[in-house]
Parts: sequence; C-alpha cells; structure tokens
Amino acid sequence: MFGDYSLGDLGAIFAMQGFAGLILFSVYVLMALGLAIIFGQMGVINMAHGEFMILGAYMTYLCSTFFQAYLPTLFAVSFFVAMALAFVAAGLLGMLVEWGLIRHLYKRPLDTLLATWGLSLILQQAYRSIFGAREVGVELPSWMMGSVQATDTIEIQINGLVVMAITGLITLAVAGLLFASPYGKQVRAVMQNRVMAGAVGIDTGRVDRLTFGLGCGIAGVAGSAFTMIGSTGPTSGQLYIVDTFLIVVFGGAASLLGTLASAFSISQTQSTLEFFLSGSTAKVITLLAVVAILMLRPQGLFTLKVRR
Repeated sequence: MFGDYSLGDLGAIFAMQGFAGLILFSVYVLMALGLAIIFGQMGVINMAHGEFMILGAYMTYLCSTFFQAYLPTLFAVSFFVAMALAFVAAGLLGMLVEWGLIRHLYKRPLDTLLATWGLSLILQQAYRSIFGAREVGVELPSWMMGSVQATDTIEIQINGLVVMAITGLITLAVAGLLFASPYGKQVRAVMQNRVMAGAVGIDTGRVDRLTFGLGCGIAGVAGSAFTMIGSTGPTSGQLYIVDTFLIVVFGGAASLLGTLASAFSISQTQSTLEFFLSGSTAKVITLLAVVAILMLRPQGLFTLKVRR
C-alpha cells in the first residue's frame, strides 16, 4: 500500500489528509456539541439533528443570495451574518419543537427516537418543497477563497482555516456558558440530578427548552460551516447524523472533552484511511474500531463523575 510512495511523499500525504481531517473534525464538533448537550441533559435521541444543520445551510444560502442581489458592497461579511441567522433560526425552531413535541416524551427515549425521525422526514419534505430537490451551492466571499502555501507540496485552504477558527471560538463560548455562567450551573445541575434540581427551585422545563434550542442553534452554525465543504440538499443532514451519534457515544454523553477527543480521533482516522482505501471501507474500519473500544469501555472515553 505504501510501496509506491517515498517518505517525503508520505509525509506530505499525511499532512494534507490531516488538515482535511481537521476540517471534518470542525463540522463533527459543531454537530456533536449540540447533540451531546441535548442527549446528555435530556436523554433525547434527536434523529432530526441533521435537518437542523441543513436549515442553517439553507439560511446561509438565502443570506448569500440576498447580499449578492441587494447588498453587494457588504458581501464580504455576508457569511458571518448568515451564521448568526442560522443560529437564531435553528435555535427558535428547536425551542418550538421542544415545546410542541419533545416535552411530552421525556423518559421515553424510544418514543423520542421515532418522533424525531418522523420530524426529520417532515423537514426534509419541507426543504424539498421550498428549495427544490436539487442541491444548491453557496458562493463564498472572495477573501475566503484560495489557499495558503505552507510548503512546496502542501497547500492549506483558507475556508478550512475559517471553519476551524469558528469551531474553536464556538467551543470556547459553549464551555464558558456551561462552566462559568448561572445558566450553565443550572444545566449541569439538571444533568446530574433533575429531581433535586427541581426541588431547589430550578425551572427544569425552561432549562430543557433553552438547552434544546442551544443544541439546535449550534447545529445551525454547523450547517453554515458545512456549506464550505459540500453542497446543500434536503437529505444532506442524514450523511452526518450517524457519525455524530457515534462521536457522542464514543466520547461519553454529557462530556465536552470527550466530544472533542472523540471527534478528533474519528475524523483523523477516517480522513487518513479514505486516501488509501475507498470511503465506505474507511467508514467501516473506523466503525469497527469504535465498536471494539466501546466493548471494552462502554461508558465512552470520558464520563461525568457525580457524588452519590
């Protein structure tokens, strides 16, 4: 498999694939962050999480089209405006879904799985009816195009750097929100002991609604980032939902550090294997490796320690 490559070629290949893996890691982290918060706190298996991501992608597409048509002089900042709108749109829809559907199904994880799977089909058909069945692409500002020449053989895409920077900022913001704010203390209290949190006066229903909206909003931002690496279609979100659940389970539900470690290991492994093998084979090998590790450590890489 490596006989046709020199050591220098292999170094360049691993560097390029490593950078591609970092871009994939960024999208995975944004998807898994929201899902880990929702699943860790509420025990909800949200099969429609990918559709919230695609809502963010479509919001980015609409915003890009609007700026090109009506505000061409401000097109350079259109992506950041689109990212904010994607967060708001996906977050508000998430809060509406929690109020109208999810809150009636707490403590019934299989029912939430079926209900959110049905919701995903409804949203896919809604996107198909509104935007059409064909995939659409988002035109990026000129400053986000091109690449940086790192070495003679390695080029780094500028939009990839932007995606990684956005992921880093959002991860830090989520960590600060969860560990350094009154709302974050309430979220962690509900995660650890919902009954006791309600007994001391925390409005667990309100915390659940805001948390579900936050998780869906982060998925919307992931949709904005997704437009840099792929085209947007009604069913594009389903390509990432299985990998996202795998990351959350492998890292350990409710563990921010576990989500980051899991997303990094899976994305790097998959990206490197895809160069030497087919994409489907790389996914199968990655899945088998994760399953083998989970058989030895079923609680995931990291677990939340609570006092009993």
